[in-house]
Amino acid sequence: MLSKTASDLHRCKLHGTLQHISDRSSSPLSDTISRTPGSGPGFLPFQGHPGLFDELMGDLSLPSATNHGAGRQHAPRSGAAMPEQRYGSRRDDEPTVEPARLHEGVLVTDALVTMHGVNKWYGDMHALKDIDLEVAEREVVVVIGPSGSGKSTLIRTINRLETIQEGEIRIDGELLPEEGKELARLRAEVGMVFQSFNLFAHKTILENVTLGPMKVGKKSKAEAREIAEKHLERVGVCHQANKYPAELSGGQQQRVAIARALAMEPKLMLFDEPTSALDPEMINEVLQVMLDLAKAGTTMVVVTHEMGFARSAADRVVFMEDGAIIEENDPESFYNNAKTDRARDFLSKIITH
Repeated sequence: MLSKTASDLHRCKLHGTLQHISDRSSSPLSDTISRTPGSGPGFLPFQGHPGLFDELMGDLSLPSATNHGAGRQHAPRSGAAMPEQRYGSRRDDEPTVEPARLHEGVLVTDALVTMHGVNKWYGDMHALKDIDLEVAEREVVVVIGPSGSGKSTLIRTINRLETIQEGEIRIDGELLPEEGKELARLRAEVGMVFQSFNLFAHKTILENVTLGPMKVGKKSKAEAREIAEKHLERVGVCHQANKYPAELSGGQQQRVAIARALAMEPKLMLFDEPTSALDPEMINEVLQVMLDLAKAGTTMVVVTHEMGFARSAADRVVFMEDGAIIEENDPESFYNNAKTDRARDFLSKIITH
């Protein structure tokens, strides 16, 4: 058990980049108490970093996904319109993503994430239909669309929380492994934040964040502590390090969940509707953290219904309907001049309500 002395809190610098966020009440809230380990389906506390579950419990025997498209030569995807520079120097040093190309039969691309010809079925339901998507390093891609359009399924396939039946997914040029230690290793490089906070209720905030670096990253307790404090400070809750999840508000717990994912130093951050379980007054503090991550150049794929965030932080907006990508463009072009009737209809309902 980590020490809980007053000197522990002294180590946290309380003037980090996000200390302008006002802290909510730290009194226990019955609707934000985290689940204990093993409660609910799938040992939810591990979902923030699936590699941690693999490390603690051994290799998972997941159903094999058949990559029928592994040998398929896909045509280069036509890029979306170049986004305007929304944060000054943030994009100044960002390399231009080159089109995908074949080299000795191997798909070569400068994108961090590539999805080509991805299809997924749940029985007779075709959940993902011929998905082609690329995400460049330092790019923020926001996926929007009506409920049931396949947004969460898409983002969960990127680290193989959901398997696919056709197509291929690559992270940093490497084909997503189907199972075993290689999958666990690759998952450790992809942080994920869910709707639920999934913190260990019996561990302190500091212990929640140090667990991944120690168990998966093989860091020493001192190294893990330093990493955890850095990221807790970054999201504005370092002074809450010795409290338990039930003592924090929902917004604070979600910020801890973000810090926990960042502590693994991932190449990519995935957000699956991270504010949907929060009270309206707590949403902004989480969105502000995500906005600051975007400004810092973190590569992000975000599923959200928060249109203001999509417009402010995204480099590209992807609109989905019925399991397919219908349209994608930079935010201003998408919101002001959507190309498809379905996207325009969706936006008219969102904006007017």
